[in-house]
Amino acid sequence: MIWHSRTGASRAMAAQVAEGAGSRARLIAAADVLPEDLLAAGGYVFVCPENLATVSGMMKEMFDRCYYPVLGRIEGRAYATVIAAGSDGSGAQAQIDRIATGLRLKRVADPMIVNLQAQTPEEILADKTVPRERLQECRDLGAAMGEGLSLGIF
Repeated sequence: MIWHSRTGASRAMAAQVAEGAGSRARLIAAADVLPEDLLAAGGYVFVCPENLATVSGMMKEMFDRCYYPVLGRIEGRAYATVIAAGSDGSGAQAQIDRIATGLRLKRVADPMIVNLQAQTPEEILADKTVPRERLQECRDLGAAMGEGLSLGIF
């Protein structure tokens, strides 16, 4: 699970994905991810906020640092996404999908976009609380991802 968060929503969702996957998961902040981490993983869940209709800068930086060192070496691996959005989320989702296409990753779960309805500057910058049912969806995604990888389904 690779995550970035400024206001807590993505951090909380990534933690739930990791909890669902249990001991099969490794939770790494985007700033700390190295190409070796991507090479060692059997699959990925990318969790980040949408900022200005794109992935957060730190998540983009992680892809920028790691893309070429892993290109051609992780093809076919599973991935899923969880996006924290104020109103849309589709821009960040599309950007990750384009990057994953270049890396030849295989999407194994429908995109999860959690719209938190933050519209004003104050709401956007405030700490976020993710609804309990959405956190459960994150745990379920983690469990499915972990089980699918351990069974060799993806």
